Amino acid sequence: MSDPTAVPGTAPARSDVAVERGLDGWGWLVLPGVLFLGLVFFVPVLGMVSRSVTDPSPANYLKISGDPLVWRSLVYTLRIAVTVTFICLVIGYAWAYIMNKAHPTLQIVMAALIMVPFWSSLLVRTYAWTVILRESGIANQLLTRLGVISAPLELMGNTLGTLVGMTQILLPFMVLPLYAAMRQIDAELVPAAESLGANPAEAFVRVFVPLSLPGVMAGCLLVFVISLGFYITPAILGNMRQPMFSQLIVMQSQVLFHPGVASALAVSLLVLTLMLIWMGTRVVRIERVLGIGDGG
Repeated sequence: MSDPTAVPGTAPARSDVAVERGLDGWGWLVLPGVLFLGLVFFVPVLGMVSRSVTDPSPANYLKISGDPLVWRSLVYTLRIAVTVTFICLVIGYAWAYIMNKAHPTLQIVMAALIMVPFWSSLLVRTYAWTVILRESGIANQLLTRLGVISAPLELMGNTLGTLVGMTQILLPFMVLPLYAAMRQIDAELVPAAESLGANPAEAFVRVFVPLSLPGVMAGCLLVFVISLGFYITPAILGNMRQPMFSQLIVMQSQVLFHPGVASALAVSLLVLTLMLIWMGTRVVRIERVLGIGDGG
């Protein structure tokens, strides 16, 4: 609301602009959060960086750069992250599309099916998969009774178990950005394309899919980046013959007792992750997809 005593044609005072924008006094509310993040995140990260070059020396980085196991683990981690991202995209896109087109009641049910497991403990969900996937688990028992198999399949302790567990856990991170992007698409565009002669499949591919690409890229970025640092699920459902990068860090720290090398590995993974996030934000503005800001 403008000041009636202000001189016409002059810019409002700085304090007036702050009040109009709702910023005056409210900025202090973020201070506790910033301090908390500084204590629980930035301080430990600085300690980790320091230890990587002082325990015993910066030669830690030379050691890991020349270790074939580190490179094999990095390649395996990237392959797992790409595969999980692709599976989540295929399942998540279909789920988000159906949820976007469904009746409001069904939308609530579908959202609950995605979010309720998301709110439960990651460790509990991972151990639940061991009940399903182990040799005496539900999946093998069902397949045996149906006559599909004669001997139990090895469904965990390998890459398959890792992929299944990570996909289920990371699926919400794909569905939510996709659904947010689809909600912003004008519902009349696809029918308009069909009225101009496009068949339903062509209208979907040439109109709807391109408009949903910001959600696709945001979801892929989130799932891929989170996959890089996954530990609990690969540790329980995977194996150490093909360790992910996070398992390698834990092994160096808790098994081989090389905290300096473990810190160097962790710093390397952090730098790689930050680079990927930076490159991803050059492609898509995540705040626009999630409805934060004006997206201009």
